[in-house]
Amino acid sequence: MSENYGSDFMTIVHEDGTEFELEVLTTLEWNGASYLAVIPAGSDEEDDSLEVSILKSVEEDGEPILCAIEDEDELERVYNIMMDELYQDEEE
Repeated sequence: MSENYGSDFMTIVHEDGTEFELEVLTTLEWNGASYLAVIPAGSDEEDDSLEVSILKSVEEDGEPILCAIEDEDELERVYNIMMDELYQDEEE
């Protein structure tokens, strides 16, 4: 994982036209795919009830889109890798 200095923000548009601003906490390239851990922009990162979402970047009609990971095994593996790398970065 690369070191990030400051936050990255992105706006995504749901298929119904609703816009969401997200803060990207970290990214992961694994098994030929890209994954992002995100929270709603402006959220208090110290809030224990804060839910982190992990999204997968896939290509559809030649354009990248973000989608939820439906395979529970894939989601668990990606989550564990992200957590291992996050804690490894904190120890260094």
